[in-house]
Amino acid sequence: MTDGCAAPEQTVAIPAGIDLSTQAVIQGVVSGTGTAYARLLDHAGEFTGEVVVSDEGIFRFFAAPGDWTVRIIAGGGFTRDIPAQARLGEVTQLAVAV
Repeated sequence: MTDGCAAPEQTVAIPAGIDLSTQAVIQGVVSGTGTAYARLLDHAGEFTGEVVVSDEGIFRFFAAPGDWTVRIIAGGGFTRDIPAQARLGEVTQLAVAV
């Protein structure tokens, strides 16, 4: 049993039962850091969502098709913005080295 509103576990594989033909996915791997966060910003730079990057460095967002920015926030004051385009039926892959 999970307490609170926890996000699903972040893994490389898309969770079973997800029909990619109806989803736009942005996911990636962050390397070279301990704890990090991935924040999803819309085309206007407004906050949309945030997940803790998994111990393996993985994050994933299910987003509406369009232009997005993924902001990686890690220790030591590291912040990097990565533009991403989400397309229906596709998984947009990102890689970020800290």
